Amino acid sequence: FSDADKEELILSFGEKLSKAPSHQHGQVALKVLWSLFMCLDDNSRMKFHVYYFLVKVAGECHELSTVYKDMATVKQTFQKCPPTSDQMQKLYRLLHEVLLLNGRSDDAGRVMIELLGTYTTENANQAKEEAQRCIVASLADPNTFLLDHLLTLQPVKALEGSLIHQLLKIFVSEQLDSYMKFYEKNQAFVDGLGLKHEDNLGKMKLLSFMQMAENRSEIPLCELSQTLNIPDNEIEDFLIDVIKTRLVRAKISQGEGIVHVSSTMHRTFQTSDWNQLNNLLLGWKMNLSLVKEHLATIASTQVDLIHEKN
Repeated sequence: FSDADKEELILSFGEKLSKAPSHQHGQVALKVLWSLFMCLDDNSRMKFHVYYFLVKVAGECHELSTVYKDMATVKQTFQKCPPTSDQMQKLYRLLHEVLLLNGRSDDAGRVMIELLGTYTTENANQAKEEAQRCIVASLADPNTFLLDHLLTLQPVKALEGSLIHQLLKIFVSEQLDSYMKFYEKNQAFVDGLGLKHEDNLGKMKLLSFMQMAENRSEIPLCELSQTLNIPDNEIEDFLIDVIKTRLVRAKISQGEGIVHVSSTMHRTFQTSDWNQLNNLLLGWKMNLSLVKEHLATIASTQVDLIHEKN
């Protein structure tokens, strides 16, 4: 058999097994594919094809965790014989589909970002629909708040000027009032995406508070209530929900009518932020060196005093 014949045989065999008519047959197909996968050498190009069908069958049998942990493990598996870009895109799409089917939406989102990251400026237009689905899923996810990394993906850049890209930029760096104005003008568009306006409001209020807290250690509760359009009797519950996300560390002082902010996650992290972090770490390094020198001096002095007494 030539390599081409072997590849055609593996593809035909995998295709047959992936069409198991029942759950019981699917379990048998899964065992057969797993045995074949383990028998193949790590340098074999056939191993990728078998793994693809393995993921498909495992996903449909709701046994995905037996063959998929995370993308880092998958990449390590094929390190000796890397698949082509087209093959990886095909696998990413399948993984995204079966991860959602198996209730692993967070992992599905990460895989989608990996998929979009495989596109370049030359072919980014091919993934516009997938980019939009990724944006919508990220906006709808109640546990996803930091979105600036999406703007760096080429298929997302290809959407510049569109309404979905404008909406993403609002969630990345703008305030609540910007979202309100956008929704007033484009209500049908937002609702058509399947996004819930009330959920969007809640996320934008949290993101706006994070931005307010970036450079302030104290914020009056009355200012928060006014800026975020939250009734006075609900502001405390809002802050408790914010603190639970661990994106902001703060304490509420009811007596003073102030929220004391100790730290907050930045909504965006740009070159200036990296430079600031670099300067901060260099400062810490210098201070630690001074402390080390002082301790060495003190230790040396103590030793000298001991010798003098003796």
